[in-house]
Amino acid sequence: MKLHRQFSAFALVGAIATAVHYAALIGLKELAHWAVIPSTLSGYCCGGLVSYSLNRRHVFDSDRPHAEAGWRFALVATVGFFLTWGFMRLFVENWDAPYLPAQILTTGLVMFWSFAGNRLWTFRNPPATKSDPTLS
Repeated sequence: MKLHRQFSAFALVGAIATAVHYAALIGLKELAHWAVIPSTLSGYCCGGLVSYSLNRRHVFDSDRPHAEAGWRFALVATVGFFLTWGFMRLFVENWDAPYLPAQILTTGLVMFWSFAGNRLWTFRNPPATKSDPTLS
Protein backbone atom coordinates (compact mmCIF):
# COMPACT_ATOMS: atom_id res chain seq x y z
CA MET A 1 0.00 0.00 0.00
CA LYS A 2 1.35 3.43 -0.89
CA LEU A 3 2.43 5.61 2.02
CA HIS A 4 -0.26 8.29 1.59
CA ARG A 5 -3.07 5.68 1.36
CA GLN A 6 -1.63 3.77 4.30
CA PHE A 7 -1.39 6.93 6.39
CA SER A 8 -4.97 7.85 5.45
CA ALA A 9 -6.18 4.40 6.53
CA PHE A 10 -4.12 4.75 9.71
CA ALA A 11 -5.77 8.12 10.41
CA LEU A 12 -9.25 6.62 9.93
CA VAL A 13 -8.48 3.73 12.29
CA GLY A 14 -6.93 6.29 14.62
CA ALA A 15 -10.15 8.31 14.60
CA ILE A 16 -12.09 5.25 15.74
CA ALA A 17 -9.52 4.41 18.43
CA THR A 18 -9.41 8.07 19.47
CA ALA A 19 -13.19 8.14 19.87
CA VAL A 20 -12.91 5.17 22.25
CA HIS A 21 -10.02 6.88 24.07
CA TYR A 22 -11.90 10.18 24.44
CA ALA A 23 -15.13 8.47 25.52
CA ALA A 24 -13.24 6.75 28.34
CA LEU A 25 -11.34 9.94 29.21
CA ILE A 26 -14.44 12.12 29.39
CA GLY A 27 -16.52 9.46 31.12
CA LEU A 28 -13.90 8.82 33.78
CA LYS A 29 -13.14 12.52 34.28
CA GLU A 30 -16.66 13.93 34.22
CA LEU A 31 -18.80 11.05 35.48
CA ALA A 32 -16.45 9.12 37.77
CA HIS A 33 -14.52 12.26 38.84
CA TRP A 34 -11.11 10.72 38.22
CA ALA A 35 -8.07 12.95 37.79
CA VAL A 36 -7.15 13.85 34.19
CA ILE A 37 -3.92 11.84 33.89
CA PRO A 38 -5.34 8.45 35.03
CA SER A 39 -8.45 9.10 32.92
CA THR A 40 -6.48 9.75 29.75
CA LEU A 41 -4.10 6.85 30.31
CA SER A 42 -7.05 4.48 30.84
CA GLY A 43 -8.61 5.84 27.66
CA TYR A 44 -5.30 5.38 25.83
CA CYS A 45 -5.30 1.69 26.78
CA CYS A 46 -8.91 1.22 25.62
CA GLY A 47 -8.16 2.92 22.31
CA GLY A 48 -5.02 0.82 21.94
CA LEU A 49 -6.99 -2.42 21.97
CA VAL A 50 -9.18 -1.14 19.14
CA SER A 51 -6.16 0.21 17.30
CA TYR A 52 -4.23 -3.09 17.26
CA SER A 53 -6.98 -5.16 15.72
CA LEU A 54 -7.96 -2.59 13.09
CA ASN A 55 -4.39 -1.61 12.16
CA ARG A 56 -3.23 -5.19 11.77
CA ARG A 57 -6.08 -6.09 9.47
CA HIS A 58 -6.96 -2.91 7.58
CA VAL A 59 -3.88 -0.68 7.51
CA PHE A 60 -0.72 -2.73 7.49
CA ASP A 61 -2.05 -6.06 6.14
CA SER A 62 0.64 -7.82 8.11
CA ASP A 63 1.69 -11.43 7.82
CA ARG A 64 3.68 -11.14 11.05
CA PRO A 65 2.27 -13.66 13.56
CA HIS A 66 0.16 -12.25 16.42
CA ALA A 67 2.63 -13.60 18.96
CA GLU A 68 5.31 -11.38 17.45
CA ALA A 69 3.23 -8.39 16.31
CA GLY A 70 1.41 -8.25 19.64
CA TRP A 71 4.46 -7.63 21.80
CA ARG A 72 5.89 -5.23 19.23
CA PHE A 73 2.63 -3.27 19.20
CA ALA A 74 2.60 -3.27 23.00
CA LEU A 75 6.13 -1.84 23.07
CA VAL A 76 5.28 0.93 20.59
CA ALA A 77 2.07 1.61 22.55
CA THR A 78 4.02 1.73 25.82
CA VAL A 79 6.23 4.48 24.42
CA GLY A 80 3.04 6.25 23.26
CA PHE A 81 1.57 5.77 26.75
CA PHE A 82 4.54 7.53 28.35
CA LEU A 83 4.53 10.25 25.70
CA THR A 84 0.84 10.81 26.48
CA TRP A 85 1.60 10.92 30.19
CA GLY A 86 4.44 13.39 29.66
CA PHE A 87 2.60 15.74 27.32
CA MET A 88 -0.59 15.74 29.40
CA ARG A 89 1.37 16.34 32.57
CA LEU A 90 3.18 19.24 30.91
CA PHE A 91 0.08 20.79 29.37
CA VAL A 92 -2.48 20.22 32.13
CA GLU A 93 -0.50 20.10 35.36
CA ASN A 94 2.43 22.41 34.54
CA TRP A 95 0.80 24.86 32.11
CA ASP A 96 -2.76 24.60 33.50
CA ALA A 97 -4.26 24.03 30.03
CA PRO A 98 -7.83 22.70 29.72
CA TYR A 99 -7.69 18.94 29.41
CA LEU A 100 -9.55 18.43 26.11
CA PRO A 101 -7.45 20.86 24.01
CA ALA A 102 -4.36 19.41 25.69
CA GLN A 103 -5.51 15.91 24.76
CA ILE A 104 -6.16 16.92 21.16
CA LEU A 105 -2.62 18.30 20.84
CA THR A 106 -1.18 15.26 22.60
CA THR A 107 -3.09 12.90 20.30
CA GLY A 108 -1.67 14.66 17.25
CA LEU A 109 1.89 14.45 18.55
CA VAL A 110 1.70 10.80 19.61
CA MET A 111 0.03 9.79 16.33
CA PHE A 112 3.26 10.37 14.38
CA TRP A 113 5.27 8.18 16.74
CA SER A 114 2.64 5.42 16.57
CA PHE A 115 2.43 5.44 12.77
CA ALA A 116 6.20 5.32 12.31
CA GLY A 117 6.77 2.67 14.97
CA ASN A 118 3.99 0.42 13.73
CA ARG A 119 4.74 0.84 10.03
CA LEU A 120 8.49 0.39 10.28
CA TRP A 121 8.66 -2.23 13.01
CA THR A 122 5.46 -3.74 14.45
CA PHE A 123 3.60 -4.76 11.30
CA ARG A 124 6.43 -4.81 8.78
CA ASN A 125 6.29 -8.19 7.14
CA PRO A 126 9.23 -10.40 8.06
CA PRO A 127 11.95 -10.60 5.41
CA ALA A 128 11.70 -13.56 3.08
CA THR A 129 14.07 -16.41 3.87
CA LYS A 130 16.27 -18.28 1.44
CA SER A 131 14.10 -21.36 1.85
CA ASP A 132 11.09 -19.37 0.64
CA PRO A 133 10.03 -20.99 -2.69
CA THR A 134 8.73 -17.65 -4.00
CA LEU A 135 12.33 -16.39 -4.18
CA SER A 136 13.31 -18.86 -6.88
